[in-house]
Amino acid sequence: MAAWGFALIQSLLYLALAPLLVGWVHKVKARLQNRRGAPIWQPYRDLYKLFAKEARMAHTASLLFRAAPYIVFVATWLAAAAIPLLSTDLPTAAMADVIVIAGLLGLARFFLALAGMDVGTAFGGMGASREMFVSALAEPAMLMAVFSLAMTAHSTNLASVVEYQLLGEPFLRPSYLFALAALVLVAIAETGRIPVDNPSTHLELTMIHEAMILEYSGRHLALMEWAAQLKLLLYAALLVNVFLPWGIAQSIRPDMLGMAFVLLVVKLALLGVALAVSETLLAKMRLFRVPAFLNLALLLALLGLMSHVILEVGA
Repeated sequence: MAAWGFALIQSLLYLALAPLLVGWVHKVKARLQNRRGAPIWQPYRDLYKLFAKEARMAHTASLLFRAAPYIVFVATWLAAAAIPLLSTDLPTAAMADVIVIAGLLGLARFFLALAGMDVGTAFGGMGASREMFVSALAEPAMLMAVFSLAMTAHSTNLASVVEYQLLGEPFLRPSYLFALAALVLVAIAETGRIPVDNPSTHLELTMIHEAMILEYSGRHLALMEWAAQLKLLLYAALLVNVFLPWGIAQSIRPDMLGMAFVLLVVKLALLGVALAVSETLLAKMRLFRVPAFLNLALLLALLGLMSHVILEVGA
């Protein structure tokens, strides 16, 4: 019962930390641009304000449009909760399979695109087509990058991959470096960050994710925004805990969990700073250059897979 209770706490921790990570990135970007910026807890205020407002919908909206925010939010939350955050010794570790996580993210993306097209606006259809265009290129690269790790640990379960790295001898693997670089590019594309997308714009020529949720308001918009924040934390946890797993507790002892939480906050803060710096230095690319960006991610993932076969299996 204690293990299941902590599994619930870890899933709730994802909900609590997701807006904070977004607020931290916005704060660092503001400082880099010589602005004071909003406080880091501003996303919490925005969600509270949206939940307090009435949800207004178009007359042409169907039941799918009303149900999509709940499906997207729950599917994204389940995918995030499956990734080890503080400990690998959880009863939900069996669910932390990369195929399951990719399937849950695909389910959320599917209903998000359907919701964007449901009302029949030009923006929604444009955003949905762009989302499918980007995801069709990003998913193979993500799976190929994680399979590079899976071949080393002989398992597609993320908890097993993390434990294999914690128990094994630490040494630099070229396959991990290629997979890390590929997953970073995929995470930027999947979470709608610069240079693939700009989450703070509403220009019809540039937006992807925002175009699909323009017709939402109130609690429905809050769920969509919260799901996007969860997705960013999901990929951040995937990067820092799978490739830099040191500090993750292998049991649910309070002292080990406390240290794991402190190290997790430090790693996420450093990753947020890196994201803010990159978004400050880079500009958004044209949509027709996105395939080259994601093809580079797929190439890096393939190089990681080949380097594992040549250097580790061949040796």
